[in-house]
Amino acid sequence: MEKVSTFINAARIYIRMKMTEKAATTQVAWVLSYVQGGVAEAWKDNLLDKLAKGESEVKSAELLFTKIRNDFGETSEEERKIEQLRTIEQGGRTCDEYMQEFKKVTRESGYEGRPLIKEFKRGLNGAIRRKLAEAEELPTTIGEWQERAVRLDKNQRQSRAEQRVLGRNAAHPGGNAQPRGGVGGGSYGGRGGQIMHRWGEMGGENTFNREGNQPGPQRDINAMDVDRGRGGDRKCYQCGKFGHMARNCWERNKTRVVETLQESAKENGGQ
Repeated sequence: MEKVSTFINAARIYIRMKMTEKAATTQVAWVLSYVQGGVAEAWKDNLLDKLAKGESEVKSAELLFTKIRNDFGETSEEERKIEQLRTIEQGGRTCDEYMQEFKKVTRESGYEGRPLIKEFKRGLNGAIRRKLAEAEELPTTIGEWQERAVRLDKNQRQSRAEQRVLGRNAAHPGGNAQPRGGVGGGSYGGRGGQIMHRWGEMGGENTFNREGNQPGPQRDINAMDVDRGRGGDRKCYQCGKFGHMARNCWERNKTRVVETLQESAKENGGQ
């Protein structure tokens, strides 16, 4: 109906502005020249044939407008709206978006009461439709059905969003926590860390390999002590060498450190 009215109004305005002095048959022919496509094309050809034979009652543009309105107006528009109403579905949209389109098409469909409620339920997503059917008290009007469907849809979407958040938290409960373990595990806490610290104090390389948990190449003890600022003229009473004191002597602590390293290697190898 809306398109038909728009066409008639536009044609009427043009005739009044440009064709008032033209003959009625010319005005009719001009209007018919814009009736094109599909069923309208066949309708026009039939009318032109009647006009040529003098069998048509259309003698002016206004009479033509009336015939156009009767043949393509309310009845055709209503049928089109009904067909459109029967194809609307919620799909991936929210129920509120579906409801707004449904209301827009409903205005000119002529549907009301139970048939209208039936079409609204048909277009809903299956999960929402089932929830509505499980209610103890069913809505009675189309407005109540629409209001309840929108509320259920919002609750369902909110529940799914919360489940996604909980799922992510469950998958990563410890956040970015680093692994703990022995020397070979990539961290140096506990006894392994103490061994590493003591090994560094004695001049050893502060690294372990992953295969045997053994220390890397030893550095020169005297060179290390010089780097630390210890006096080069100091003599060790343990080994008799210069450059360090007895409390830092490697010869004194070598046996104990080696035993500790071996013990740690056994522990890591047994885990």
